[in-house]
Amino acid sequence: MKPRHPVPLNALRAFEAAARCRSFQDAAAQLFVTPAAVSHQVKRLEAYLGVRLFHRGHRSIELTGEGANLAASLGELFGLLDLALDRVAAPAAADLRVSTMESFAAKWLAPRLHRFHRAHPELKLRIETGNEHADFVRDGIDVAIRYGAGAYPGLSVEPLMQAPAFPVCAPSLCEDAAAPLQRPQDLRRHTLLHDEGAAGRAGVPDWRAWLQAAGVGRIDAGRGPLFASIYLAQEAAVAGHGVALGLAPLVAEDLLRGRLVRPFALSLGNAYAFWIVRRPGADAHPAGEAFCRWLREEAAAMDGAADAS
Repeated sequence: MKPRHPVPLNALRAFEAAARCRSFQDAAAQLFVTPAAVSHQVKRLEAYLGVRLFHRGHRSIELTGEGANLAASLGELFGLLDLALDRVAAPAAADLRVSTMESFAAKWLAPRLHRFHRAHPELKLRIETGNEHADFVRDGIDVAIRYGAGAYPGLSVEPLMQAPAFPVCAPSLCEDAAAPLQRPQDLRRHTLLHDEGAAGRAGVPDWRAWLQAAGVGRIDAGRGPLFASIYLAQEAAVAGHGVALGLAPLVAEDLLRGRLVRPFALSLGNAYAFWIVRRPGADAHPAGEAFCRWLREEAAAMDGAADAS
């Protein structure tokens, strides 16, 4: 095999940035160079490899097949390199990046984090929220917590908590003499609050499923406002604007503090649950393992409290 000249690392960096941004100009802004410099480095890499990496238009660039394959590999490799350099350059910082949904961060994680900080004052957490899948390598994510069916190919997955669903509302709604909320049939006089994340997902409870299980007919299960997240629907319920279907882990704190109540005992099982998701082999990372161990302990404590009540 003919030996190659040394790999042009600067050209690889320029290409990876251009491929990610789909723009020489945006890549140049990230790398603090000129667009012409990025273009020059990409041409240098193309000459080195002997293949074209971009189709160049008048105002746009598009990856070729070879370019797309190389970009996918480089994104992962540079991500791993950045992680390795960060851990060598600042080993004492012990930062831990956690990715989760806004609803879980606000309603379950935030009220409990003081206990983690008390147990591990040496660790600094960075909590990032979003519903999309975490890119563990490129984004430097150590631990993700996700709500779903548990299918995360190529990653290490373990169950954290089940997520049964049941109606919740502000205490004032149950105390309203003009429209009492004592039986499921009484929901016809109240606003139903909906989470669009439950719509169309097999096995994920919505109002139609709950009313059917409760044996309630002649109630329009689709009426009432639709919210973009369970967090917003739950906040509307706290404010007294209607009755929401709450997920047990996300309403536990509001129930404990008396901001919400359960008007009915009926609870539906859920095909979705909360999961701890990590890269394979991530359990070798001491800070990440300490955080996951704490998550398991908190989840077990919540389950124990629920059983006792």
